[in-house]
Amino acid sequence: MSIAIISPGRDPKVWIDALKKHQPNLDIQVYPDINRPNEVEMALLWQHPPGYLSNFPNLKLISSLGAGVDHILSDPAVSKAMPIVRIVDEKLTWSMTNYVVTGVLNFHRQIARYQADQKRKVWEMSNPEIPVKIGVMGVGALGGDVLDKLHYMGFPVFGLGFAEKKDFPYPYFSRDQMDDFLSEINVLICLLPLTPETEGILNLDLFKKCNPGTYLINVARGKHLIEEDLISALDKGYLSGAMLDVYRKEPLPEDHPFWEENRILCTPHIASVTNPEAATPQIIENFRRLKSNLSLLNIVDREKGY
Repeated sequence: MSIAIISPGRDPKVWIDALKKHQPNLDIQVYPDINRPNEVEMALLWQHPPGYLSNFPNLKLISSLGAGVDHILSDPAVSKAMPIVRIVDEKLTWSMTNYVVTGVLNFHRQIARYQADQKRKVWEMSNPEIPVKIGVMGVGALGGDVLDKLHYMGFPVFGLGFAEKKDFPYPYFSRDQMDDFLSEINVLICLLPLTPETEGILNLDLFKKCNPGTYLINVARGKHLIEEDLISALDKGYLSGAMLDVYRKEPLPEDHPFWEENRILCTPHIASVTNPEAATPQIIENFRRLKSNLSLLNIVDREKGY
């Protein structure tokens, strides 16, 4: 019984070391040098080649190497009967919230403005703070923590989701109340899961409904955003700026217009990075449960997409 690590372009050594630390006798095969595909019963994936899993006739469980699973669900070669699990880690939530709070405070305290002023040797003290009201699209574990921390800091916060919620601690809007949600806020944070329903949701039609000068933070998935629409929204004043950590193509191509756009702050998908040492116990436990035919941890609901 073997585990396969399939994560092209990433160094698998940190995962191998962490797995071996917890279970030294674990049989691990690593892409692309998988010589015994018939023995693979669990696959650990991040951005695997579509269709590649058809090489494993005895595969019984797929685990994402992160919280996201859209790279797995979008592969037509993955059977709908195949169980998929993901990583749930408090450190992921902590890192994501810190990143988002940084983006909010940078906008609220106009850090980019003062960086530009410094370069021009301008001493301008007027209006040092932009009043902000913050909306979070996607109010699961990550979005809920973002709302909690920003509320604690004294900011007005609003949540939007695609399911009904009772006793939600903050003003909550469902998708059919999108216009009302956008009318309340001037900082828009996307933490939605990527599903057919949410792909492309950050588009020009939505930006037109925002309060003029709204600031966008996207830390969910690159496919949520129609990238050319963002430039148009900035030019038309629907948005005043954006902070992006995810893109439709990663790494961001050298000729991409975002590189030269000073109204967009780009970071290289580092808002919340899985810690192998913290995540490995979940993987080992699910491997044990698989062998013992027990219920799995953090199993993905395909209908919800997470």
